[in-house]
Formats: sequence, C-alpha cells, structure tokens
Amino acid sequence: MIKRIKNLLSEFWRIFNSPSGYLSLGFLTVGGFIGGVLFWGGFNTAMEATNTEKFCISCHEMRANVYEEIQPTIHFTNRSGVRAVCSDCHVPHDWTDKMARKMQASKEVWGKIFGTINTREKFLDHRLEMASREWRRFESNDSLECRNCHDEGAMDFTRQSTRAAEAHQRGLIDGDATCITCHKGIAHELPNMAGVEGWDGIHGSIGD
Repeated sequence: MIKRIKNLLSEFWRIFNSPSGYLSLGFLTVGGFIGGVLFWGGFNTAMEATNTEKFCISCHEMRANVYEEIQPTIHFTNRSGVRAVCSDCHVPHDWTDKMARKMQASKEVWGKIFGTINTREKFLDHRLEMASREWRRFESNDSLECRNCHDEGAMDFTRQSTRAAEAHQRGLIDGDATCITCHKGIAHELPNMAGVEGWDGIHGSIGD
C-alpha cells in the first residue's frame, strides 16, 4: 500500500514537474485559462469581502471606537438614506490604488495581534498618529474618496449656508484647498489637536 502511494506521488510529481511531456498543449491552455479565472475570481471576491462594513467592524477596536462615532453623523443616517461605509472613505475605488492601500493596511494585522489599540485608552493615545496618516493620504490624493461622491462642480451654493458656500467657493473653486482641509471632524471625533501646526480650533473642524 505504501509503495503504491509512493508510486502515485512519484507519477504526480513527474507530470507536475513537466506537464508538457504528458498533457497536450490544448489541455494545458484550457486548464491554465480556467485556473486563472478561478484564481482571479476568488482573489477579487476575497478583496471585496474585506471592503464590507461587516468585515471592517468585525474587530473590537473598530467596532467600539470609530464605528460608534460615525453613527450620529450625516454619513451614517440622513434624509436620503445614502450611507457611506468604511471602504467608501478609506479604500480607493481604482484597482491599482486599492491594491496599494490593501498592502499598506496589512500592517494593521500586526497591530491586532499585538494589541496596539485594544483598549479605549490605547486607541486615544494613538488617535492623532492614525488620524494624521489618513489626513496626509487624503491631502496627497486631493480627497479622492470624497470626490467619488461629492463634486464641487455640481454644488448648488444657494442651498448651502453662507459660511459653507463662501468656504467652498474660496477653497475648492478659486483656491487649492481639498475636502479634508476643512472636514477633518466630519465622520469621526477629532484627536487632541493641541500643538498641531496650523490648527486654530475652527479651521479644519467643520462637521456639518
């Protein structure tokens, strides 16, 4: 029995190691195509699964902190019923940028393993660092995730408050500001901003 198993394994290895000597080119081509489709489909399915709100809040750190904070905001509940989930704001839609973001975010696994922010106290201690990293990302891509839903060219300034209309006209239309410049506190609570360069307690904290 053992000898038979060894022979089968040996035969399998010979075919695996040199398939063209045992299988036709057509079979290899079709098999490779089917295998590629299955791999690609499985890979993309897994990637999309990690973009769901259910996946994002499956860990205690996110569920007990930022997810609770977003619930009272307009991005979670509003008159039109359009809700932004975590990936809408924190994962680029373009495939290449999305993969780069996923690779960047993979280090969060280490944070989970070692309990970097597994308590509210630890989360608050690291909050400014984490928020600053996201703000820099938004600034570098001109708030791309915001612009996937919001277009200043489609804004009706007459339906905005005077303050908002003036800020949007001055910053987005005529200036070089980007969404995150003024909307840092729109979905999550702000960290302790004391000592942060350029922070005056008003600019950068618009949340309505």
